Amino acid sequence: MPGVVQRRNPPYLPPDPLHKRLSLRYLIPLALLVLATTLEAGGDAIIRVGLRSHPIPLRAALMLAGTVVLYGYGLTLNLAPLDWGRLIGAYVATFFVVGQIINLVAFDTAPSVPIVVGGLLIVAGGAIITAWVR
Repeated sequence: MPGVVQRRNPPYLPPDPLHKRLSLRYLIPLALLVLATTLEAGGDAIIRVGLRSHPIPLRAALMLAGTVVLYGYGLTLNLAPLDWGRLIGAYVATFFVVGQIINLVAFDTAPSVPIVVGGLLIVAGGAIITAWVR
């Protein structure tokens, strides 16, 4: 058609290996953060359930299970090859979010408005600590 500019798609370029490495560079720490915070908040929740009125054998089993999960948290946190000094902000923010999800799912307790507002400040602070270029 006269007067119509036809656009051509650029040739397909395979993904850059550097791009893949950068993706993994951020994906692995994020996965470790989510795993560690899930183990920490989950272990705490299991122990909290164990503190309730249950028969003694069930209490003991829950306490032991919570201890094992919290041990997994400590192991994950300390064996991960990450700069935790830099990631502490992301860790605290991730812990807050995972903790609220566990609180909602396990204890049917939705966060109140002050918790949501405070949580937004925690997440913003975590982003500043983690992303601020030094």
